[in-house]
Amino acid sequence: MASKKAPAVATATSGKKGGFSIGGVSEKQLTQFTTQLSTLQDAGLPIVSCLKILEGQLQKGYFKDVLVSVTDDVESGASLSEAMGKHPKAFDGLYVNMVRAGEAGGVLDIILARLASFKEKAEKLRRRVKGAATYPIAVMVVIMLILLFIMTNVVPKFEEVFAGLPGGADNLPGITKFMMNVSRWLVAYWWAGILVFIFVIWGIPKLVGMTAGGRYFIDKLKLRLPIMGPLYRKVLVARFTRTFGTLISSGVPILEALDIVKGAAGNAVMEEIIGDVHSAIREGESIAEPLSNQKVMIFDDLVINMVDVGEKTGELDKMLIKVADNYDEEVDVAVGSLTSLLEPLLIVVMGGAVFCIVLALFLPLLKIIDQLTGG
Repeated sequence: MASKKAPAVATATSGKKGGFSIGGVSEKQLTQFTTQLSTLQDAGLPIVSCLKILEGQLQKGYFKDVLVSVTDDVESGASLSEAMGKHPKAFDGLYVNMVRAGEAGGVLDIILARLASFKEKAEKLRRRVKGAATYPIAVMVVIMLILLFIMTNVVPKFEEVFAGLPGGADNLPGITKFMMNVSRWLVAYWWAGILVFIFVIWGIPKLVGMTAGGRYFIDKLKLRLPIMGPLYRKVLVARFTRTFGTLISSGVPILEALDIVKGAAGNAVMEEIIGDVHSAIREGESIAEPLSNQKVMIFDDLVINMVDVGEKTGELDKMLIKVADNYDEEVDVAVGSLTSLLEPLLIVVMGGAVFCIVLALFLPLLKIIDQLTGG
């Protein structure tokens, strides 16, 4: 029997084949691993053989070293969940607890199949949301670059023309003077403009989110955004119901499942609601009751009623999965609607910005033409 090796550290490991490596495990990589492990287990192969096969397929890197360490620990007598639990950056609490529940019930192959299905659907949902966000971000970047080019290359040429006119810059309209000042600033400090834009879009939310109150405010604001808010709520509900339902159906105790779901919520408002549900269950109440008393609306009446029915019929896990499937479909529809809505909206924004620039540049020319024609 191989001697038990020290577990790999969180960010760097030293495996017998992989050497020293630094990095993490992507969701796509973990999803693929889980699907393949489930398939091999379903075929009846011993868990150590499954791990060695999958480890042998990986290129040198962090995940390969993690699997080497996990395989060594399992060969030395540790359970799979214990071995995986030593690598929280590769296998999170949800993953380890589901594997532990499968081992305890002697149904590891079934649990791995559920976990693979869960990971695949979660990855699919993530790709949808990422795709919905990529398009408007790309268009906004193009719009910003076009406007920056106009302000730093086109507007200065018009300023030279206006400087040679009778009265110079003194007779220019207010909007034109403002445009010239902005143009001069961007020509001299365009890099500062980019830094300011990044700070406003990314830096301020990051700083505000460093405090608990600030994070709660930002997460609450995300839920109330006029266009993205409804989509964000649907994603949160789909993630919560699928994760919670999968954990319960796998035999994880309900309070422990809520702790895991809370840690993976990704939203302070959702975490508060899950905490209320956890407290209510400890006091002998139902899950539906705290959901119906939520301070910020995330769960609608349909979800609350289905959870209530699931509790009363003893099929809460099935109801949660049904809700998740339904909301996955709603996210699909919402993503399509969002793309259709944002396209004309971004065109209007682009057109409005260009119109303001054109108006500021041509108002002085129109004034000159009017003077020359004696108007």
